[in-house]
Amino acid sequence: MNPMLLSMIAVVIAGGATALQAPTNAKMMTAVGSPVNAAFVSFAVGTAALGILAMILQAKPDMVAARNLPWYAWIGGLYGAVFVVAAAWGVPRLGVALTITLMVAGQLLIGIILDHFGAFGSPQSPISLGRLAGVALVIGGVLMVRRF
Repeated sequence: MNPMLLSMIAVVIAGGATALQAPTNAKMMTAVGSPVNAAFVSFAVGTAALGILAMILQAKPDMVAARNLPWYAWIGGLYGAVFVVAAAWGVPRLGVALTITLMVAGQLLIGIILDHFGAFGSPQSPISLGRLAGVALVIGGVLMVRRF
């Protein structure tokens, strides 16, 4: 199978999992009392799953190389924590579709800025009218999901 196509399918599946994660964590929030507690449970389960997967794949991290990374390479989990807490908090107030649509809009806005500057070593891709139009369409989608 084409590696690009396989990558795209994997990312679409991951996006679907994100949509499932939001209402699941919102449900957990009702039992554990807060979106932070729900995120804690979510990350604990995720950490256990990743630990098992790492053992199965026999993935051995190169901690020497990891120690030499810049500080910002160590805070990716913080972004995930913000995402999970916001999703657990947002779903009961906004619904799944609006919460996820707003999150995608935020991801795209930051994504085109990061791409424009080639931030964090990502491939550089300048902001263009087409890319801005794509973000505008998503924001239009947010408005449509909210109003209709």
